[in-house]
Amino acid sequence: MPRTITVGLDGSPESRAAAEWAAREARSRGLPVRLLQVWEPVPEPIALARLLGADTHQHWTEKVLREAAEELRSRHPGVEVTTGHVTGQPAEALARAARDAELLVLGSRGLGGIRGFLVGSAGLATVASTERPVVLVRAGEQTADEAGADGTAVRPVVLGLDTGSPEEAVLAFAFDAAARRNVPLRVVHGWNPPPYYAYGMALEPAIEREMAKAVAAAVTEALLPWRQKFPGVEVVEQPRYGSPSLLLIEASRDASLVVVGRRVRRSALGARLGPVTHAVLHHAAAPVAVVAHD
Repeated sequence: MPRTITVGLDGSPESRAAAEWAAREARSRGLPVRLLQVWEPVPEPIALARLLGADTHQHWTEKVLREAAEELRSRHPGVEVTTGHVTGQPAEALARAARDAELLVLGSRGLGGIRGFLVGSAGLATVASTERPVVLVRAGEQTADEAGADGTAVRPVVLGLDTGSPEEAVLAFAFDAAARRNVPLRVVHGWNPPPYYAYGMALEPAIEREMAKAVAAAVTEALLPWRQKFPGVEVVEQPRYGSPSLLLIEASRDASLVVVGRRVRRSALGARLGPVTHAVLHHAAAPVAVVAHD
Protein backbone atom coordinates (compact mmCIF):
# COMPACT_ATOMS: atom_id res chain seq x y z
CA MET A 1 0.00 0.00 0.00
CA PRO A 2 1.58 3.31 -1.07
CA ARG A 3 2.03 6.02 1.51
CA THR A 4 -0.09 9.13 1.22
CA ILE A 5 0.23 12.79 2.02
CA THR A 6 -2.49 13.17 4.63
CA VAL A 7 -4.19 16.50 5.29
CA GLY A 8 -6.19 17.37 8.38
CA LEU A 9 -9.22 19.15 6.92
CA ASP A 10 -11.83 21.10 8.88
CA GLY A 11 -13.15 23.40 6.16
CA SER A 12 -11.23 26.47 7.32
CA PRO A 13 -9.23 28.58 4.83
CA GLU A 14 -6.08 27.39 6.60
CA SER A 15 -6.88 23.71 6.11
CA ARG A 16 -7.77 24.34 2.46
CA ALA A 17 -4.41 26.06 2.01
CA ALA A 18 -2.83 22.99 3.59
CA ALA A 19 -4.65 20.77 1.09
CA GLU A 20 -3.43 22.89 -1.81
CA TRP A 21 0.16 22.70 -0.53
CA ALA A 22 -0.20 18.93 -0.09
CA ALA A 23 -1.44 18.49 -3.67
CA ARG A 24 1.60 20.30 -5.07
CA GLU A 25 3.88 18.21 -2.88
CA ALA A 26 2.08 15.02 -3.87
CA ARG A 27 2.57 15.81 -7.55
CA SER A 28 6.32 16.17 -7.07
CA ARG A 29 6.51 12.91 -5.09
CA GLY A 30 4.10 10.86 -7.21
CA LEU A 31 1.89 10.15 -4.17
CA PRO A 32 -1.86 10.36 -3.49
CA VAL A 33 -3.45 12.90 -1.17
CA ARG A 34 -5.81 11.86 1.59
CA LEU A 35 -8.14 14.48 3.02
CA LEU A 36 -9.03 13.48 6.56
CA GLN A 37 -11.60 14.90 8.95
CA VAL A 38 -11.68 14.16 12.66
CA TRP A 39 -15.12 13.83 14.22
CA GLU A 40 -14.87 14.48 17.93
CA PRO A 41 -17.12 12.37 20.19
CA VAL A 42 -20.37 14.18 20.97
CA PRO A 43 -21.36 14.45 24.66
CA GLU A 44 -24.22 12.07 25.46
CA PRO A 45 -26.89 14.76 26.19
CA ILE A 46 -26.24 16.29 22.77
CA ALA A 47 -26.07 12.92 21.06
CA LEU A 48 -29.48 12.00 22.49
CA ALA A 49 -31.04 15.31 21.46
CA ARG A 50 -33.06 15.30 18.27
CA LEU A 51 -31.47 17.27 15.44
CA LEU A 52 -33.93 19.18 13.29
CA GLY A 53 -33.38 19.72 9.58
CA ALA A 54 -31.06 18.07 7.08
CA ASP A 55 -28.14 20.40 7.58
CA THR A 56 -26.59 18.35 10.41
CA HIS A 57 -22.93 18.39 11.36
CA GLN A 58 -22.36 15.10 9.53
CA HIS A 59 -23.91 16.41 6.32
CA TRP A 60 -21.82 19.56 6.56
CA THR A 61 -18.55 17.72 7.13
CA GLU A 62 -19.21 15.29 4.31
CA LYS A 63 -19.96 18.23 2.03
CA VAL A 64 -16.71 19.96 3.04
CA LEU A 65 -14.70 16.82 2.25
CA ARG A 66 -16.44 16.25 -1.07
CA GLU A 67 -16.08 19.85 -2.27
CA ALA A 68 -12.43 20.11 -1.18
CA ALA A 69 -11.59 16.87 -3.00
CA GLU A 70 -13.36 18.04 -6.17
CA GLU A 71 -11.48 21.34 -6.11
CA LEU A 72 -8.12 19.60 -5.74
CA ARG A 73 -8.87 17.13 -8.54
CA SER A 74 -9.83 19.96 -10.88
CA ARG A 75 -6.67 21.98 -10.13
CA HIS A 76 -4.33 18.99 -9.98
CA PRO A 77 -5.69 16.43 -12.46
CA GLY A 78 -2.65 14.16 -12.13
CA VAL A 79 -2.99 13.77 -8.37
CA GLU A 80 -5.13 11.04 -6.83
CA VAL A 81 -7.31 12.46 -4.04
CA THR A 82 -9.17 10.34 -1.50
CA THR A 83 -11.20 11.29 1.56
CA GLY A 84 -11.90 9.78 4.94
CA HIS A 85 -12.88 10.50 8.49
CA VAL A 86 -11.95 9.19 11.92
CA THR A 87 -13.52 9.68 15.34
CA GLY A 88 -11.57 10.77 18.38
CA GLN A 89 -9.63 13.63 19.91
CA PRO A 90 -7.96 15.58 17.06
CA ALA A 91 -4.32 15.30 18.18
CA GLU A 92 -4.54 11.57 18.92
CA ALA A 93 -6.54 10.76 15.77
CA LEU A 94 -4.24 12.73 13.47
CA ALA A 95 -1.13 11.21 15.04
CA ARG A 96 -2.55 7.72 14.44
CA ALA A 97 -3.39 8.59 10.85
CA ALA A 98 0.11 9.93 10.27
CA ARG A 99 1.70 6.55 10.99
CA ASP A 100 0.82 5.38 7.47
CA ALA A 101 1.53 8.72 5.79
CA GLU A 102 4.59 10.10 4.08
CA LEU A 103 3.68 13.53 5.45
CA LEU A 104 0.97 14.99 7.64
CA VAL A 105 -0.10 18.49 6.56
CA LEU A 106 -2.08 20.81 8.82
CA GLY A 107 -3.43 24.34 8.49
CA SER A 108 -2.42 27.05 10.92
CA ARG A 109 -4.06 30.42 11.29
CA GLY A 110 -1.93 33.35 10.11
CA LEU A 111 -1.97 36.42 12.31
CA GLY A 112 0.27 38.60 10.18
CA GLY A 113 3.40 40.55 11.04
CA ILE A 114 5.81 39.23 13.62
CA ARG A 115 3.15 37.05 15.21
CA GLY A 116 3.01 34.73 12.18
CA PHE A 117 1.22 31.49 12.98
CA LEU A 118 -1.30 30.74 15.66
CA VAL A 119 -0.79 27.08 16.48
CA GLY A 120 -3.48 25.83 18.82
CA SER A 121 -3.00 23.22 21.51
CA ALA A 122 -4.35 20.45 19.27
CA GLY A 123 -1.91 21.38 16.50
CA LEU A 124 1.05 21.50 18.87
CA ALA A 125 0.03 18.20 20.46
CA THR A 126 -0.21 16.59 17.03
CA VAL A 127 3.24 17.81 16.01
CA ALA A 128 4.72 16.68 19.31
CA SER A 129 3.17 13.20 19.25
CA THR A 130 3.73 11.95 15.70
CA GLU A 131 7.01 10.53 14.46
CA ARG A 132 6.24 11.31 10.82
CA PRO A 133 7.16 14.70 9.32
CA VAL A 134 4.44 17.31 9.87
CA VAL A 135 4.06 20.43 7.71
CA LEU A 136 2.07 23.41 8.96
CA VAL A 137 0.65 25.76 6.32
CA ARG A 138 -1.22 28.99 6.80
CA ALA A 139 -3.66 30.74 4.49
CA GLY A 140 -2.20 33.96 3.21
CA GLU A 141 -0.25 35.73 0.53
CA GLN A 142 3.08 33.99 0.98
CA THR A 143 1.55 30.51 0.92
CA ALA A 144 0.08 31.27 -2.47
CA ASP A 145 3.16 33.14 -3.62
CA GLU A 146 5.66 30.41 -2.79
CA ALA A 147 4.96 28.76 -6.16
CA GLY A 148 5.45 30.25 -9.61
CA ALA A 149 2.98 30.21 -12.47
CA ASP A 150 3.86 26.59 -13.31
CA GLY A 151 3.43 25.48 -9.69
CA THR A 152 7.14 25.18 -8.94
CA ALA A 153 8.71 26.90 -5.96
CA VAL A 154 10.63 30.11 -6.53
CA ARG A 155 11.89 30.68 -2.98
CA PRO A 156 14.70 28.78 -1.21
CA VAL A 157 14.20 26.05 1.34
CA VAL A 158 15.55 27.08 4.75
CA LEU A 159 17.09 24.52 7.10
CA GLY A 160 17.70 25.13 10.78
CA LEU A 161 20.93 23.23 11.48
CA ASP A 162 22.15 22.12 14.90
CA THR A 163 25.86 21.38 14.42
CA GLY A 164 25.99 19.73 17.82
CA SER A 165 23.52 17.12 16.60
CA PRO A 166 23.19 17.19 12.78
CA GLU A 167 20.37 14.67 12.45
CA GLU A 168 20.22 12.61 9.27
CA ALA A 169 16.41 12.64 8.99
CA VAL A 170 16.25 16.45 9.13
CA LEU A 171 19.10 16.96 6.66
CA ALA A 172 17.70 14.37 4.24
CA PHE A 173 14.26 16.00 4.29
CA ALA A 174 15.67 19.48 3.67
CA PHE A 175 18.01 18.48 0.85
CA ASP A 176 15.28 16.41 -0.81
CA ALA A 177 12.82 19.32 -0.54
CA ALA A 178 15.29 21.70 -2.19
CA ALA A 179 16.09 19.18 -4.93
CA ARG A 180 12.40 18.59 -5.72
CA ARG A 181 11.76 22.34 -5.95
CA ASN A 182 14.99 23.03 -7.81
CA VAL A 183 15.79 25.89 -5.43
CA PRO A 184 18.79 26.68 -3.20
CA LEU A 185 19.01 25.30 0.31
CA ARG A 186 19.73 28.07 2.78
CA VAL A 187 21.29 26.59 5.92
CA VAL A 188 20.86 28.77 9.01
CA HIS A 189 22.83 28.14 12.19
CA GLY A 190 22.71 30.55 15.12
CA TRP A 191 25.49 30.46 17.65
CA ASN A 192 26.28 32.14 20.93
CA PRO A 193 29.35 32.37 23.18
CA PRO A 194 29.96 29.78 25.89
CA PRO A 195 27.87 30.20 29.09
CA TYR A 196 30.63 31.99 30.97
CA TYR A 197 30.17 34.97 28.60
CA ALA A 198 26.48 35.27 29.45
CA TYR A 199 26.92 37.75 32.27
CA GLY A 200 27.62 40.83 30.19
CA MET A 201 31.11 39.83 29.12
CA ALA A 202 31.78 41.17 25.64
CA LEU A 203 33.79 38.98 23.30
CA GLU A 204 37.14 40.29 22.23
CA PRO A 205 37.21 40.71 18.42
CA ALA A 206 39.97 38.14 17.98
CA ILE A 207 38.11 35.58 20.08
CA GLU A 208 34.86 36.26 18.23
CA ARG A 209 36.58 35.75 14.88
CA GLU A 210 38.06 32.44 16.04
CA MET A 211 34.68 31.26 17.33
CA ALA A 212 32.96 32.28 14.10
CA LYS A 213 35.60 30.44 12.09
CA ALA A 214 35.14 27.27 14.17
CA VAL A 215 31.35 27.43 13.83
CA ALA A 216 31.57 27.91 10.06
CA ALA A 217 33.89 24.91 9.80
CA ALA A 218 31.43 22.79 11.80
CA VAL A 219 28.58 23.78 9.49
CA THR A 220 30.64 22.92 6.40
CA GLU A 221 31.66 19.57 7.86
CA ALA A 222 28.06 18.63 8.75
CA LEU A 223 26.86 19.45 5.23
CA LEU A 224 29.71 17.88 3.25
CA PRO A 225 28.24 14.34 2.89
CA TRP A 226 24.86 15.78 1.92
CA ARG A 227 26.37 18.04 -0.72
CA GLN A 228 27.88 14.89 -2.21
CA LYS A 229 24.53 13.05 -2.12
CA PHE A 230 22.71 16.02 -3.70
CA PRO A 231 25.28 17.61 -6.04
CA GLY A 232 22.57 19.50 -7.92
CA VAL A 233 21.42 21.44 -4.85
CA GLU A 234 22.95 24.87 -4.38
CA VAL A 235 23.77 25.24 -0.68
CA VAL A 236 24.12 28.62 1.03
CA GLU A 237 25.72 28.33 4.46
CA GLN A 238 24.72 31.04 6.93
CA PRO A 239 26.24 30.55 10.38
CA ARG A 240 25.52 33.74 12.28
CA TYR A 241 25.93 35.07 15.79
CA GLY A 242 22.53 35.29 17.46
CA SER A 243 19.38 33.46 18.48
CA PRO A 244 18.67 30.42 16.25
CA SER A 245 14.91 30.92 16.45
CA LEU A 246 15.07 34.64 15.54
CA LEU A 247 17.44 33.96 12.66
CA LEU A 248 15.13 31.25 11.29
CA ILE A 249 12.06 33.45 11.65
CA GLU A 250 13.86 36.20 9.75
CA ALA A 251 14.94 33.75 7.02
CA SER A 252 11.38 32.41 6.68
CA ARG A 253 10.22 35.67 5.10
CA ASP A 254 11.91 34.69 1.84
CA ALA A 255 11.46 30.92 2.06
CA SER A 256 9.20 28.40 0.35
CA LEU A 257 9.62 26.02 3.29
CA VAL A 258 11.39 26.04 6.66
CA VAL A 259 12.69 22.69 7.94
CA VAL A 260 13.37 22.13 11.63
CA GLY A 261 13.85 19.06 13.80
CA ARG A 262 12.09 17.68 16.85
CA ARG A 263 13.69 15.14 19.14
CA VAL A 264 11.42 12.21 19.97
CA ARG A 265 11.13 12.12 23.75
CA ARG A 266 9.60 9.04 25.33
CA SER A 267 9.14 9.78 29.01
CA ALA A 268 6.54 10.16 31.74
CA LEU A 269 6.52 13.89 31.03
CA GLY A 270 5.10 13.24 27.57
CA ALA A 271 6.09 14.60 24.18
CA ARG A 272 7.16 18.19 23.78
CA LEU A 273 8.75 20.54 21.29
CA GLY A 274 12.14 22.18 21.68
CA PRO A 275 12.23 25.97 22.17
CA VAL A 276 13.54 26.76 18.68
CA THR A 277 10.95 24.59 16.90
CA HIS A 278 8.19 25.97 19.12
CA ALA A 279 9.14 29.57 18.30
CA VAL A 280 9.44 28.89 14.57
CA LEU A 281 6.03 27.18 14.46
CA HIS A 282 4.39 30.23 15.98
CA HIS A 283 6.19 32.99 14.10
CA ALA A 284 7.47 31.76 10.72
CA ALA A 285 6.13 33.46 7.61
CA ALA A 286 6.38 30.30 5.45
CA PRO A 287 5.19 26.69 5.72
CA VAL A 288 7.16 24.80 8.38
CA ALA A 289 8.17 21.14 8.22
CA VAL A 290 8.90 19.52 11.58
CA VAL A 291 10.93 16.34 11.21
CA ALA A 292 11.07 13.98 14.20
CA HIS A 293 14.34 12.26 15.05
CA ASP A 294 15.79 10.16 17.88
